[in-house]
Amino acid sequence: MSEVRRCLPGDEPQIKNTFSRRDFARSGALVAAAFAASSDIFALAQQGPSAGEAPTIHFGVAGYTFRNFSRAQMIAFLKQLNVLALNAKDVKDHLPTDTQQEAAAVADYSAAGIKLHAAGTIYFPKDEDADIRSKFEYCKRAGIGVIVAGDPAPETLPRIEKFVKEYDIRFAIHNHGPEDKLWHSPLDVLNAVKDMDPRMGCCIDVGHTARAGTDVVQAIKEAGPRLFNVHVKDLTNFQSKESQVAVGDGIMPMRKMFEALIAMKYKGFVDLEYEIHPDDPMPGAIASFAYMRGVLAGLGYPSHA
Repeated sequence: MSEVRRCLPGDEPQIKNTFSRRDFARSGALVAAAFAASSDIFALAQQGPSAGEAPTIHFGVAGYTFRNFSRAQMIAFLKQLNVLALNAKDVKDHLPTDTQQEAAAVADYSAAGIKLHAAGTIYFPKDEDADIRSKFEYCKRAGIGVIVAGDPAPETLPRIEKFVKEYDIRFAIHNHGPEDKLWHSPLDVLNAVKDMDPRMGCCIDVGHTARAGTDVVQAIKEAGPRLFNVHVKDLTNFQSKESQVAVGDGIMPMRKMFEALIAMKYKGFVDLEYEIHPDDPMPGAIASFAYMRGVLAGLGYPSHA
């Protein structure tokens, strides 16, 4: 299967087809998604470039996608998507900071078979031990191994690094594009943490990265082992935050991104962060995962939820 998408400057010519891009995704990627969800997925992997031990892309969901829905509703949505990995956020009742309420949430996710692999975006406005420790304790209680951090000031990073070492929790700074006064691009993050503990790294938000004028694929390659999380979305215009669409309807180089992640044997999660249509996100989420699974199937690799 070949990914059909618009040509970007520097891209090789793409295959032309009488079907629209979404028609292709629905006809091919939906079939591939169903196949990927079946027990025969590794048979497909055997046909790929590295038969026997094909690299795997792990899909998850950023909880912000379902920010207008309760925890119970979100669990039902995740099961419908066949994605049982969550980047949790303290919104609604998803993962409260109150100890007892958090424990109840963790129990609900465990009963539903949902893995809490990251939490965020979590903010670190204070360069104080007590405030930083409370965020690490919050994640430790939930068994979370990656903190996705929103806005830590550069001067707080040495203090945060001490807690990374103490708790053995990876710290992934999330870039927020041209509006972000500190972390426009993952390259800004990498420059700040390059001499720090290897558990200090980044969460690449591909939409914000593209809007910052940074090549997303190159950023993935440069991050290498310091890439702990990926927030994926699609845009029709890399200069417009408001141009977000379902993955596959825009111009994000999804195939090349997955190729880069596979090549570097990325072990983290690729989390869909579908920020539009907050009151009705499921049609876009379903289409996004179908398209991404179709791209991976076209490359000859499995995806795991």
